[in-house]
Amino acid sequence: MSELVDRYFDAAIAHLRRVRTEEAENIEAAAALLADAISGGHRIFTFGAGHSSLAAQDVVYRAGGLVPINLLEVPGMAGVTVMPAPLSSALERVSGLATATLDLTPATTGDLLFLISLSGRQVMPVELAQHARERGLKVVGLTSLAYPGEIASGHPSGTYLKDHCDVVLDNKIAIGDGELTHPGAEATFGPVSTIVTSALMQAVVASAVGRLADAALDGTGATPPLFRSGNVPGGTEWNAKQMADNAERIFYSH
Repeated sequence: MSELVDRYFDAAIAHLRRVRTEEAENIEAAAALLADAISGGHRIFTFGAGHSSLAAQDVVYRAGGLVPINLLEVPGMAGVTVMPAPLSSALERVSGLATATLDLTPATTGDLLFLISLSGRQVMPVELAQHARERGLKVVGLTSLAYPGEIASGHPSGTYLKDHCDVVLDNKIAIGDGELTHPGAEATFGPVSTIVTSALMQAVVASAVGRLADAALDGTGATPPLFRSGNVPGGTEWNAKQMADNAERIFYSH
């Protein structure tokens, strides 16, 4: 492999090791909120703008995933599906779009929102976190704490996503989101933010499932509602039953 390939994998592995150690307590705090929301009959929402949406989507309607997790799909924010692509960046600075979308969902007191924003500085994630908490939702923010204090907030309040969360998970990504340099390249490249943030999300889910499964074994709770792969025998039927059993907590099947 080329030196750059080695450097990229080394950077990704180093970040994963770092968040595994340094964010362990916050991962467990977020997992406790998730397990409580599941056992309490509440809904779970995930949101991320632009490429942050990839980590939000990764835990929704997938094999091994918890059934009541829903993607809060704000128009124009899911990856780079909107054209022209720069429009998604412009929309993240628009007030009222994400909050109006949340208001049109069944979200209510006791529900949980995972809100992903690398910089945590734009209008949309700050405003959405504030609004969700005002509506009684718990908010887990996944962001990089390298940005506050170094890059000015884009929200009129001057605050960041981190200031409006019940739990903050720091993905430790450096400003600029590029791990590699080259004398012939005029910008950093080789981002690992998606890998690290998705790993954080999956780690939270794994811990929450463990908590729920432990409660099921000792008779104090129900079996965690999990999807199976649709590519194994009986998987499609299993998933249909899971969605029917949790119909009041999901809105991606309508």
